[in-house]
Amino acid sequence: MKKINFRRGFTLIELLVVVAIIGVLASVVLASLNSARVKGADAAVKANLANTRAQAEIFYDGAGNNTYTGVCAVAVGTINAGVLAAVQAAAGSSGTVGLNAATTSTTGSCNNDATTWAAASPLKGGGYWCVDSTGASKSGGLTAAAKVCP
Repeated sequence: MKKINFRRGFTLIELLVVVAIIGVLASVVLASLNSARVKGADAAVKANLANTRAQAEIFYDGAGNNTYTGVCAVAVGTINAGVLAAVQAAAGSSGTVGLNAATTSTTGSCNNDATTWAAASPLKGGGYWCVDSTGASKSGGLTAAAKVCP
């Protein structure tokens, strides 16, 4: 009769070491994923604000009658919806847009007069992103009176 050897396999210590290594690697991966999510949300904010530039020019040529007056209003054909989408990408569904207001951590801003406009939104990673009628697209928030990015 053949004798069976039950000594094959892993010891408890070896299994615990493997589980500990997997835990350390998982924590590193999760930390990297969190920063990727923040960068993705910031990219969404920048893309939404970039799209508002084209919408503002359509407004200028159409409903605005060669003026930016009213481009920030809450109405169909204005850039307010694009700015709101940018704010909500960063601040969540509680984000709002202030008209001729300063930018805050949960409030975007859209300021305009007859010849210029500017829109800004908070970024999820901190800071603000601003676009305006001069073609600027850069980091920075708006004050209540600003019609161009700082």
